[in-house]
Amino acid sequence: MPELITYTEGDLHLQVAPELGARVHRLRAFGVDLLRTPQDLDAHRRDPFFWGCYVMAPWCNRLDCRPVNIAGRTVALSPNFPDGSAIHGQVYAQPWQQVNDRRLEILAGGNTWPWRYKVAMDITAADAAITLDYMLTNVDDVPMPAGIGIHPWFAKPVEVLIPAHSVYPANAATAAKPEPVSPPFDLRSCAVMADDLDATWTGLTEQIVRLRWPQHEITASLAFAADQSCVVGASPAHLDAVAIEPQTHAPAGLRRLLHAQPQPMRLLDPGTSLSISYTFTARHNALPSSHPPAASLQAKTDPERPGSASW
Repeated sequence: MPELITYTEGDLHLQVAPELGARVHRLRAFGVDLLRTPQDLDAHRRDPFFWGCYVMAPWCNRLDCRPVNIAGRTVALSPNFPDGSAIHGQVYAQPWQQVNDRRLEILAGGNTWPWRYKVAMDITAADAAITLDYMLTNVDDVPMPAGIGIHPWFAKPVEVLIPAHSVYPANAATAAKPEPVSPPFDLRSCAVMADDLDATWTGLTEQIVRLRWPQHEITASLAFAADQSCVVGASPAHLDAVAIEPQTHAPAGLRRLLHAQPQPMRLLDPGTSLSISYTFTARHNALPSSHPPAASLQAKTDPERPGSASW
């Protein structure tokens, strides 16, 4: 059975599985699972795209698998999704190394992705919040296209607010430029997402997404910080969760880079990094808004200790 590292901060309880792509297996607030969490850890291996929360690197969302020359090298990816695309990068299911209580990392690439790179994840639990800091570093000797983000599946029923005035309405055949939001893509007020949306929101007025679980009286915020960001969202009708994915580029990121389209992947010089940071907080609407003093970070393997207010 894969090991779980557990972090507890007040009423917040987070579990990470290093062997399974350093993914967040469980995020629990006030005793409620906020992510789509399987009973069996091996479900992450059998179906890695539809559980928990995982990192996407060195690219996010979909790339075309047709060979393309970029920065002096040929990218010839293999499809890993039914639509024939290469989706969500390379490290979402690979074993990561635990460096210390707070850091996990992985070295990858040099294959169908012809650059070597490192991804690091730092976890901090303090001040009624959990912060996840990700860094993608080009460890090759030539420039490398780069993108990074996370892919959480938030359990339904959930209401979502994305403060964006523009959207790419389709991720599978994404347009070169976004268009103004209109129903059902206008999520500037907290609401249930319409079924079967698969889009990317840009033109953000804040780098934050807000979520609400009315049946549990829980409100949460996912704040993020990056030089460039957008939010991918998906609401498959057949699934009991919605995906809300803040990341550093829009789908078809290589095409965007090659053709100078908006929200492209970034070209990283050797030895340089691309970073994105996420801070999770939550509150229970039926409880006082003030928080007790922050609990100390705990890294352990006890799988079932409910966690207090915030992610």
